[in-house]
Amino acid sequence: MFLLFSRDMDNLIHLILLSGLVSVPGSLAENLAFKGTATQSSTYSTWAAQRAIDGVKSAPYCSHTSIYSSPWWRLDLLDYYDISTVVITARSDCCLTETSGAEIRIGNSLENNGNNNPVCAVTSNFLLGQTISFSCHGMKGRYVNVVRFGSTSILALCEVEVYEVLPYRQKTFLRLKFSSSGDEAAESDEILHQLRSALASHMSDFHLSWTQLPKKEKQQEEQSFFLRDCQCLN
Repeated sequence: MFLLFSRDMDNLIHLILLSGLVSVPGSLAENLAFKGTATQSSTYSTWAAQRAIDGVKSAPYCSHTSIYSSPWWRLDLLDYYDISTVVITARSDCCLTETSGAEIRIGNSLENNGNNNPVCAVTSNFLLGQTISFSCHGMKGRYVNVVRFGSTSILALCEVEVYEVLPYRQKTFLRLKFSSSGDEAAESDEILHQLRSALASHMSDFHLSWTQLPKKEKQQEEQSFFLRDCQCLN
């Protein structure tokens, strides 16, 4: 795509915004579990609920309930998020049934200790020390519960990670053609300066740079420069 460069910066902005935009999905960011606090239905020995969010994925640094009817573990994120993924790591030493067959629930209610919130997924059979990711498709909530309903049993979790859905970043590549009789380097800097000044009134978070410096070409005895793949991140 070629866009004619104009000294009328309003027209230039209009052309930039109508040029092809490529949506680049956000990647997984920080583990939200590190920001939260954890509790559980009961605690066996020193295997406290907080051990499931300490960043250590091996025993004995795991949470572990006592034998309990429908044992549960809950993470309070202390804020409201759109949850993309919950990641659970099982014990690496034994007792895989203590992690399998549990429901992951996400929501804002503390009714029944948060165990009545909507279901994201049900954990499958783990291997020793295995880490499995469960997609929650943007479920909204402050509380993340892991609960084993309907049995007198134990719930053990070596690590629970929680990631939110991130906004999309937009990447725009455009090619500009403009005429100039001035210094090539000075013109390149001036073009970027004018673009930054114009875009600043329309967006606050963007990056503008040359991926390739302008090149001269002869066309009807007139010198021209090309701005190739000017990259704007918003």
